[in-house]
Amino acid sequence: MELLWSGRAVPEPQILVEDLEKRFGDTVVLSGVNLRIERSEIAVIIGGSGAGKTTLLRILVGLDRPTSGKVVVGGVDLSEMSERKLNQARRKFGMVFQYSALLDSMTVFENVAFPLREHSKLKGREIKDKVQDKLKVLGLEGNDEKFPSQLSGGMRKRVGLARALMLEPEVLMYDEPTSGLDPITSRLVDEMILETRERFGVTSVVISHDMAGALQLADRIYVLDKGHIAAEGTPRELAAGDNELVQKYLTSSGIHAEKLMDQHDVRVSMPPPSIPSPSRPPPSRR
Repeated sequence: MELLWSGRAVPEPQILVEDLEKRFGDTVVLSGVNLRIERSEIAVIIGGSGAGKTTLLRILVGLDRPTSGKVVVGGVDLSEMSERKLNQARRKFGMVFQYSALLDSMTVFENVAFPLREHSKLKGREIKDKVQDKLKVLGLEGNDEKFPSQLSGGMRKRVGLARALMLEPEVLMYDEPTSGLDPITSRLVDEMILETRERFGVTSVVISHDMAGALQLADRIYVLDKGHIAAEGTPRELAAGDNELVQKYLTSSGIHAEKLMDQHDVRVSMPPPSIPSPSRPPPSRR
């Protein structure tokens, strides 16, 4: 299917947001937000505290409705859905939360199995096989009986990712995935996001304030400021541009932008891992 975008016929994106506005009473939280996120793309939405990132995230996954505008996911406008259909549409999304949001009283296996037990009719053996398959693919084999408190920060993120993947979503939403992590672990989480896109072909939306991670990860970056998109583009386009806010982010991050983008280019030029997803082929290279 093709859509018109700026007067041109183009393939349908995974997520299309048009003229989105969100008000709470007289307070405008989001205004004139436009996003186009292609299938299997990694889009990073950067913004500081109070920029509107959390509200945008909730609208994208159908937990809040926009005051006006459209949110189209997989060709379906979420803003026009009934609550019953919206509940079904939410299964297109998997969420990887800021602090993993694992249940401390449950083992790794139980945490990862939870979505299947709650939302499927699979039997115990089938659930066990699916969970163990995901744990193996994500490098967590042998950790199924451990509790979250026994895991490192990076491993907890992987468990959260395994749980998010269990219902085979089309889109993975990452809410501040590197928040609270040291720089080394943060970069490991970035690698996890890249590997997941290659293995499972999912579209990835990363809500973040981490400019270093965005430059290494993103196919496209959206800079959200005071409820509107202040800048957008590929990492190289933004770094080479003269947008004052983007340059402020780059300067205050204390990062070597060119080096990070070179690392990004090397990663996206590499062939996908040799172990493909058993249920979904890796995306084709663009």
